[in-house]
This record gives sequence, structure tokens and C-alpha cells, in this order.
Amino acid sequence: MIFIPSEFHIGGVYFPPLLIAAIAGVLLASLTGRLLNRYRLSRYFFYPPLVLLALVAIYTVLIGTFIIPS
Repeated sequence: MIFIPSEFHIGGVYFPPLLIAAIAGVLLASLTGRLLNRYRLSRYFFYPPLVLLALVAIYTVLIGTFIIPS
């Protein structure tokens, strides 16, 4: 039987899986943004903060769907 988490608990505080996926999405998007800035690829985007926001949404959906299915 596959264990599907309904919520995570850290130190007696319960967190929903989507919150954990969103935090991981923000961390991965900021890492991707730093890499894009380091290799000067962000200059090809019209508005880089909007790209970062889109990456947060994409990473959150992917993590929530495939890594932390709720």
C-alpha cells in the first residue's frame, strides 16, 4: 500500500502538502533565477520578475503533482 500524506507535522505543528510544495517551488525558482542571472540568460526575458513568478507556479504544480501527491 502506498502512503499518501494528508498533512506533514514538524514539532507538533501540522502543515498542508501544498504549503510544502510551494516552499520547495519558491526555493527551486530562486535557484533557477540565480542560475539564469549568473549565465546572463535573464536578459532575453522582457520582465524577469514575471518569469520568476511563472517558475514558482510551474515548480509548485510539478512538485505537488509528482513528488507530494495529496
